[in-house]
Amino acid sequence: MYKLIAIDIDDTLINDDKEVTPATQKALEQAVEKGVIVTLATGRAYASAQKIARQTGLNVPIITYQGALIKNLMDEEVLFERFVPKEAAHKLLDFCLERNLHLQTYVDDKLSAREDNEKLRGYCELNRTPYSIEPDFRAMMDKPTPKLLIIDDPAYLDEIAPELKELLGPDVHITKSKPHFLEIMHREGTKGHALGFLARHFGCELSETIGVGDSWNDREMLLEAGLGVAMGNATPQLKEIADYVTASNNEDGVKQVIDRFILNPISEAKE
Repeated sequence: MYKLIAIDIDDTLINDDKEVTPATQKALEQAVEKGVIVTLATGRAYASAQKIARQTGLNVPIITYQGALIKNLMDEEVLFERFVPKEAAHKLLDFCLERNLHLQTYVDDKLSAREDNEKLRGYCELNRTPYSIEPDFRAMMDKPTPKLLIIDDPAYLDEIAPELKELLGPDVHITKSKPHFLEIMHREGTKGHALGFLARHFGCELSETIGVGDSWNDREMLLEAGLGVAMGNATPQLKEIADYVTASNNEDGVKQVIDRFILNPISEAKE
């Protein structure tokens, strides 16, 4: 029944030790052997995501930057790309300067910030991502970027998110990948939009797709997919909209989804 499965990386595909377990790796391989397209859908940069994708043996287009970039693994051909509108980027920078917020950008798949601080270092340690400091950060707002990211206290980010939506307007998409990460993309830079693009690319219906995730940035993907799956460790809000809730990322939740709905399909999806 299902022909394509898109899987988030952090706290979904990988466990808390940042590893894909042998059991989950085997399940991925078995799904591919059965003819199912297995891809990743992540907020990570392509450079970071492709390392994990290659470790799992995947050789397909992967969804990165929350959906703002879809790129082949084999020849690195860009299939889909959207950038944050420049006017919105400049407005966001002004807002962050006024509020003394940490803001970082991604240009040519490289992470840059205006100053070195604990938030930047913590983020880069978490994602194993190199970074550079750009003193003329204003000039960086004129360069094409698939994503801008603010790091701060979760409650404060929740407070300013509505302000930013009004300030930046309908041409941007704002979401959270983790409680302390607020991410800003082009309005078509969503995992749901990207899933629809890949479904058309591979000639399958959305009803034949599965989306698996744990955070609010996976919301659009779960709503778009034929079967939207939340991890056992997912946010309560995501579980509420999911068709199915699997085990946690530390309990091979992705493997259980593949076993149940791809390798040994059953008729009922919802529980």
